[in-house]
Amino acid sequence: MAALDEARALLREFPVVDGHNDLPWALRKQAGYDLDALDIADDRSGQLHTDLPRLRAGGVGAQYWSVYVSCEEPDPVAATLEQIDCVRRLLDRYPADLAPALTAADLEAARREGRIASLMGAEGGHSIANSLGTLRGLYALGVRYLTLTHNDNVDWADSATDEPKAGGLTAFGREVVREMNRLGMLVDLSHVAATTMRDALDASSAPVIFSHSSARAVCDHPRNIPDDVLERLPANGGVAMVTFVPKFVLQAAVDWTVAADENMRAHGLHHLDTSPEAMRVHRAFEERNPRPVATVSTVADHLDHMREVAGIDHLGIGGDYDGTAFTPDGLDDVSGYPNLLAELLTRGWSKADLAKLTWQNAARVLGAAEDVARDLQTTRAPSLATIEALDGPARTG
Repeated sequence: MAALDEARALLREFPVVDGHNDLPWALRKQAGYDLDALDIADDRSGQLHTDLPRLRAGGVGAQYWSVYVSCEEPDPVAATLEQIDCVRRLLDRYPADLAPALTAADLEAARREGRIASLMGAEGGHSIANSLGTLRGLYALGVRYLTLTHNDNVDWADSATDEPKAGGLTAFGREVVREMNRLGMLVDLSHVAATTMRDALDASSAPVIFSHSSARAVCDHPRNIPDDVLERLPANGGVAMVTFVPKFVLQAAVDWTVAADENMRAHGLHHLDTSPEAMRVHRAFEERNPRPVATVSTVADHLDHMREVAGIDHLGIGGDYDGTAFTPDGLDDVSGYPNLLAELLTRGWSKADLAKLTWQNAARVLGAAEDVARDLQTTRAPSLATIEALDGPARTG
């Protein structure tokens, strides 16, 4: 109890900057963006991980709201604009709690005011439709990071969970990174292949982030970060923000998911099928094979390892709430962050360490990207490059 009280006291001074929350997508899928039907002033539906009272209880001081759209979306740019509109409507609806934020200075201003700084990150390069003009348009609308891929490759970058095609970044992919540097938009390397991570680190003149990824050495999943990439963060200045998704942090959960997917395929079903027949097959499998449960300690194990490899100045938190069906025990929703800090305190992390983890590192990296952009904008005009000019005819995939 003493450690939990100490954690809550620290969060009052240095609240969490969380790198990734999928609330806008949950509002789209579950309520068609009807903010009355799912009211985050105090969600009583049981459908969400996120509402304002739980954000306050969790000590969240800044949130990157993901403006994610599916790779299968027929018009990803329009759908991304709808997601941005959702975030803006939330800001208009709850001005006493949510503060619009674009810069590191905005983060600090919101913290002084006791409001939750609200930023946006676009999750997947498909949201720019191979257009640097669209990239600039998203930045102008307030998007402050772009995850280079989601689960599928884009024409110019390989995803962690698709068959390799580009071998990392193409020439146009490197131009995307350079244009993001010029804008001051953070390059987010969650979801991308390790080859893409390495190419992006080579191409970027600004610090990168991993908005919601954990350590591959602790849990062998392609969504996680290899040690050789973590080792490069000090030279780059970037931040790896640990995620909580059980199938990315607990090896037993990874193995269970593989077996569950194989069971679905054995019944002639796609592993993402949610039809009644598919759910019947899945529930029967889960009854025979109980799902492994991650805990606060599981996540802390990743942070201990990431600290050892990358250093305390390069760690953050990106829970992925409302983007996952399952969460670790003790991190059930956005109110759970104090439990993680309490666990780290018992492991010997100092208050200074935790202040870097929760607030200081994430605020620093955003400010550093702004500094790089300020310099680049004196020497470089907006890029007019096209994927056809740099890579040849656009590929599918």
